Amino acid sequence: MSVERAAAVAERFRELYGAEPEGVWAAPGRVNLIGEHTDYNDGFVMPFALPHTAVAAVSRRDDGVLRLHSADIDGEAGGVVELRVDDLAPETDRNWTAYPSGVVWALRQAGHQVTGADIHLASTVPAGAGLSSSAALEVVVALALNDLYELGQKGWQLARLCQRAENVYVGAPVGIMDQTASACCEAGHALFLDTRDLSQQQIPFDLAAEGMRLLVVDTQVKHSHSEGEYGKRRAGCEKGAALLGVDALRDVAYDELDAALERLGDDEEVRRLVRHVVTEDQRVERVVALLEAGETRAIGPVLTQGHASLRDDFRISCPELDLVVDTALAGGALGARMTGGGFGGSAIVLAEAADVETITKAVEEAFGAAGFIAPRVFEAVPAAGARRLS
Repeated sequence: MSVERAAAVAERFRELYGAEPEGVWAAPGRVNLIGEHTDYNDGFVMPFALPHTAVAAVSRRDDGVLRLHSADIDGEAGGVVELRVDDLAPETDRNWTAYPSGVVWALRQAGHQVTGADIHLASTVPAGAGLSSSAALEVVVALALNDLYELGQKGWQLARLCQRAENVYVGAPVGIMDQTASACCEAGHALFLDTRDLSQQQIPFDLAAEGMRLLVVDTQVKHSHSEGEYGKRRAGCEKGAALLGVDALRDVAYDELDAALERLGDDEEVRRLVRHVVTEDQRVERVVALLEAGETRAIGPVLTQGHASLRDDFRISCPELDLVVDTALAGGALGARMTGGGFGGSAIVLAEAADVETITKAVEEAFGAAGFIAPRVFEAVPAAGARRLS
């Protein structure tokens, strides 16, 4: 995070609101290495933070007014949106402002005396790319208000409040992974997170030191979690858990999966969802074990298995994501899979450093031949979680 960027955000705040901000904060987007659609099933996930961040310059107000501005909506020409904190109510806002105002609502619902704020936001997290741009926006606002109002909330507690904001206020049935990753990740590490109790383990993840790279390929296919397909998958998982008599699919042991599938009978859709979640939890544990054993290259096939499960069982891939994975593997990648909620967004590619240029060119050419929009390709390096900049 450059000093120049923080200073630029603070300067824009001064232009908008006529005063110095009380501080500037940042919260990152994330890439999920493995563990997709397991978080709302009380399972395991393994994200790491990206260098791409949402940055917020913020000051308190004591008059019940919330003023919001984003450098990313209608460019800098977008106006300041003024709301009253007493009027905030779930699912009344279908604009970008629902994310920061939802955080204010969630904090107040939890009993925290947040009496207003002036906020200017700017983000480099690509929107709709499956990299948690919305979670970064939520977490940066939550952290700023936590600091300014001296609320005393820890990172995982802020993540819970941000999840509630997105679930209830925005109306998107997301799990807890994205917000926790943004709030709690550490540079140079992937976060092994148990989403049931939010216990965490920071796993060293320095690919460059081992001659490897992890590429993110943004397909430029946009998605929205608040649309129906994501919710249908979650409802199907909850149905499966109910039919199996467990609190969540995390409670179905991997070695008992075949028996569980038999008990589900001929409900093929639920069977597929259950199979993905149970096997995905096991894939997360395998990746953790391999990394701890120093066998980093061996995680590649596990990532690829995860993509097949998301494509065939969870059915949330798309032609662009499949093309990335197939082309990268044909070009010598160690492993590849879609990442994020699905129906578009990004894929990740684990590759030897020497193969990155060849794989990138092959993917770009494959997209051109298929008539797809050119993808955006960049290297993902595990970065720091949310923090105060000034």
